[in-house]
Amino acid sequence: MNIIINREALLGPLQHVIGAVERKQTLPILGNVLFQSSQGQLSLTATDLEIELIANFKIDSQEDLATTLPARKLFDICKALPEKSDINFNIDDNKVNMTSGRSRFTLSSLPAQDFPRLDEIDTQLDFNIPQGTFKLLIEKTAFAMAQQDVRYYLNGLLMELEPENLKLVATDGHRLALSEYKTSLPVSAVKQIIIPRKGVLELARLLTHEENMVNIKISPNHIRIETDALVFTSKLIDGKFPDYNRVIPVDGNKNLKVNRDLLKQSLHRIAILSNEKYRGIRLSLSPNNLNIQANNPDQEEAQEEITVQYDESNVEIGFNVTYLLDVLAVLNSEDVLIKLKDANSSCIITAPDSEQFRYVVMPMRL
Repeated sequence: MNIIINREALLGPLQHVIGAVERKQTLPILGNVLFQSSQGQLSLTATDLEIELIANFKIDSQEDLATTLPARKLFDICKALPEKSDINFNIDDNKVNMTSGRSRFTLSSLPAQDFPRLDEIDTQLDFNIPQGTFKLLIEKTAFAMAQQDVRYYLNGLLMELEPENLKLVATDGHRLALSEYKTSLPVSAVKQIIIPRKGVLELARLLTHEENMVNIKISPNHIRIETDALVFTSKLIDGKFPDYNRVIPVDGNKNLKVNRDLLKQSLHRIAILSNEKYRGIRLSLSPNNLNIQANNPDQEEAQEEITVQYDESNVEIGFNVTYLLDVLAVLNSEDVLIKLKDANSSCIITAPDSEQFRYVVMPMRL
């Protein structure tokens, strides 16, 4: 079987699916990409048995074929070939010959029928959302997910669906990020699912800021997201996400308003001399003034004062500076509003004019 594909036409879809291919696999075929063509359309499928990515694109050939090829080797070869070149694929029983110009490659292949696929999903919810909006919600939230936490349900992103609202929530037990989007959803009661960390990071990579619609299908065990050229399917985490509303402070009676860039740059400077392990800094608030301090076991100290909008009583509170910087990196408003109560209570950070994105950071004892 022979098929000719333009390098650029193949490289983009390969880049889309390669994220599902683990470098170390328990099954050799999981290192391969399923290569299928039929009636002028080529489909590339990759999976790690937890997520599955399928990219489809049109080709000139009407040939029907199916095989699997080593994903990263194929990707590296395509990247290394000259731009705008054509690649001729000649497929035998257990190998594939690739020819482009004077370059020739022979790759071993495995049978297409042995390639594992995720189960067909039993769709219970089906709705559309603008792609750019969904990507933005993920980008504003995903950084707060836990990594390899024994509380496995924290190693993912909560998607909460209400009749008029979509929420994404992530927490690692020390900080929490929440994004909201007002939209009409086909649910009569609150529904929650947890998307695993790897799937969330792949979605953040694959989605674009275009405003074309993506289709989201949810089954008891899977989520499927379809764009014009890509089908993403992920297993869901089987667990119950903690009641995040209990950790969002509602009694913060002290409001601090500050220029986001000014605070971000000050924190970056002070963080240089913070304890490398605990990353603790001290914020001392007095009317219209914020004093930021850090020290470390080497008896080194840093201190900086900035002017802020604050007219409440004096407060001293400690935070992990990394958690504050993570929030300031994703909020893009000119100013930020920080609400707090006292040195022992969590603070909530938002844009002054919108609570679409809310961030909770727990204090540290210093």
